[in-house]
Amino acid sequence: MIVAGIIRLVKIGIVRPLAVLLLGLALVVGALAFAAGHFAMTTDTGALISPDVDWRRNESKVETAFPHLTDAVLIIVDGRTAEIAEAATIKLTARLSTDATHFRLVRRPDGGAFFDREGLLFGSTAEVKAATASLIGAQPLLGPLAADPSLRGVANAVATLLTGVENGSTSFDRIVGPVRAMRVSLDLSMQGKPATFSWQQLFAKGGTTVAPLRRLILVQPKLDYGSLEPGNVAVAAIMSHAAALGLDAAHGVSVRATGEVPLADEEFASLQENIGFVGFVMAAAMLLTLWLATRSVRIVAAILVTTVAGLVITTAVGLFAVGTLNLISVAFIPLFVGLGVDFGIQVSVRFNAERRDGAAVDVALKNAAIALAAPLTLAAGAVFLGFGAFLPTDYVGISELGIIAGLGMVIALLLSITLLPALLVLLKPNAPKTEAILPGAAATDRWLVRHRRAILWAFGVSMVGSIALLPVVRFDFNPLHLRNPDGPAMRALADLMHDPLRTPNTINVLAANPEQAAVLARRLSALPEVAEAITVDSFVPADQPAKLSLIEDASLLLDATVNPFDITPPPTDAETVTALSATAAQLAKVGASQTGRSATEALALGWTFDRLARATPAARTRAAELLVTPLGTMLDQVRASLTAGPVTRASLPPEVAGDWVAKDGRALVQVFPRGDSNDNRVLTRFTKAVRSIAPEASGLPVATQEAAKTVAFAFIQAGVLALALVSILLFLVLRNVREVAFTLAPVVLSGFLTLGTCAVIGQQINFANIIAFPLLFGVGVAFHIYFVMAWRGGATDLLQSSLARAVLFSAIATGSAFGSLALSHHPGTASMGMILMISLAWTLVCALIFEPALLGPPGDRVE
Repeated sequence: MIVAGIIRLVKIGIVRPLAVLLLGLALVVGALAFAAGHFAMTTDTGALISPDVDWRRNESKVETAFPHLTDAVLIIVDGRTAEIAEAATIKLTARLSTDATHFRLVRRPDGGAFFDREGLLFGSTAEVKAATASLIGAQPLLGPLAADPSLRGVANAVATLLTGVENGSTSFDRIVGPVRAMRVSLDLSMQGKPATFSWQQLFAKGGTTVAPLRRLILVQPKLDYGSLEPGNVAVAAIMSHAAALGLDAAHGVSVRATGEVPLADEEFASLQENIGFVGFVMAAAMLLTLWLATRSVRIVAAILVTTVAGLVITTAVGLFAVGTLNLISVAFIPLFVGLGVDFGIQVSVRFNAERRDGAAVDVALKNAAIALAAPLTLAAGAVFLGFGAFLPTDYVGISELGIIAGLGMVIALLLSITLLPALLVLLKPNAPKTEAILPGAAATDRWLVRHRRAILWAFGVSMVGSIALLPVVRFDFNPLHLRNPDGPAMRALADLMHDPLRTPNTINVLAANPEQAAVLARRLSALPEVAEAITVDSFVPADQPAKLSLIEDASLLLDATVNPFDITPPPTDAETVTALSATAAQLAKVGASQTGRSATEALALGWTFDRLARATPAARTRAAELLVTPLGTMLDQVRASLTAGPVTRASLPPEVAGDWVAKDGRALVQVFPRGDSNDNRVLTRFTKAVRSIAPEASGLPVATQEAAKTVAFAFIQAGVLALALVSILLFLVLRNVREVAFTLAPVVLSGFLTLGTCAVIGQQINFANIIAFPLLFGVGVAFHIYFVMAWRGGATDLLQSSLARAVLFSAIATGSAFGSLALSHHPGTASMGMILMISLAWTLVCALIFEPALLGPPGDRVE
């Protein structure tokens, strides 16, 4: 009945070609309008997995309790000195906080008033003692600097130190390091070269914690969901603000953005990179192959029009069915084109064969319909069921791909038996003059007959070898490896991941309350795979009485020093010159009394001060910016640190406590891995260890590994289901178990051979290229159905038939066109193109060599 219906549809296309063409045009226009108005695509890899699996629910609980963890942009501010980094971060944070147009939240996770004030308490008691002793020792220098924060004040502060050297209260050896650092920076500044100077580094002594050169700002942007890159405008705003503030390399600052939002935007942008070139190669390969298959420009045009029309209609139907495309479901495009072109080639090559035998256009199409109706219908049905097998899986990306691709196969079949015949009637291609037999086909057919047993043994051994190699095949579960490593956000993330306490590869555990979180953190911290477990109590410093006593003692000594009652008015340039000249003379005098390195550095700084005094006012302005700007930052931090007070969980500011204790009282534990967090093996051990104590843990390491398991199980589940459904369909049609096996065995073989090849060449399977296997299944089932049905119909010398020509060029068209994806700059897409080429190559080998050898002469058929 179905076959008869297909033949009737073909006849309608023959009899009323213009009406069919107009109807097809109307459908395409309607589909275009719908697709244009409803097109939506997400690059969120989290959307590829069902939210109902256990690990996704755990993830959702954490994100609901702590919403600042979602849709975030992490701004990395690096400075050549700690003061530059801190000043730049303060400026940028303030600037972004006023931009309500682009940002909902702006905060500093590692800085701000609380950390400025209480930061010293987070060091050990020994470190606090060393830091306060360093500040007290620097009192002679801090006093003049705080009272006169100018280039004149710097010169006078150096003069104060020199007076101490002259009267014997200190040794020049103790200040030779700071003297040299100042001299080198000033020399670079006067040469017009980039120069930096750090007062914090200057005051640092053994045992003192050196301030980091990196600061972080966390923002939640207002996303433009109407754009394919929702966060692009916000990230551009960040860079614009940074540029307006002069936060650039010329000023010793680097500002970069990474995180969930910019990485997703960058993912889509990298997919678009060199897409024009890839598209050109794809189109050229497809056109060339279609012409070689049909040797007719008109037939090629008919196939292309049919394929494009089907693709447009399938896009609209797919959007209606699933709503939003994702990084996996968008692969319906190569799947549809691959199988749609196959249907078109099958019809056109058979049509050409009939035309070559003298049939008119209409008769040739009718004969082709009679010959192909059954195999095309069975192939489309089998592919439809194969894709449908993904529907019950938790891998939403592939499930939605199955929906769209399955519906696409129905659309492709309908257009191949209606629109394509109508176009062929209207275009009236000339009858071919050459034989459709492939070169060497007759000799290959005879070779297959003579060596049938050896060929089957060879393929059997190859399959066993491929199965043996399966343990070598690696599934790369890290989605970051699918991204372009040269993208700005990806480069920033890779840099951040080398910092063990800033790596994003952390695990989150949700506890009922802070007390339970503290207990859990202690258990987790004891694991050898864990570097640190942080809770809200991590922000309540230990040993506070001893540390506060040290800070209070330092404050009593230094308060009047760093907070002078009188601040000297800013100097004139003449006053600055006078101070520099006087200090230069004093340095020359002290240098003459020193020996070795001390003499050299004293004299050298004296010459630098003297040259600076005789330089232009602009040179002194640059010198003031070099020395005085970080001085202000350093003094502010010293003043804040000397006001430290007791810290309790209750006294933590809301912006700190809120990151660790939710409004409902639940508490967060963040666990950091020990070792290289970029190493999948380290992450696997880390995740396993943490989940042995906290099974409901979530976070990037858990998500990537659980996603890999979900995907692997989805493909196993769908593979078994697809094999069962297609086997049932084939048996219902063929009524012969042996013929069902003849159809499916080469498909299974080509799958194992593809995996074996991946093992040999070191090609890892990942979230992107794994979708080559549904295409392998779809094309393979179709090809082998064609051969089996021709064989059961009594066909001999299969490689000399028009069918073999159609299969060959269909595989070449699909393989070469979508193999061009290997040229993409996007690593995931490129690996997909590689797997597609490998899988289609083995599919073709199995179809043209293994299948004919397996089938044998028609007389071998058992009813």
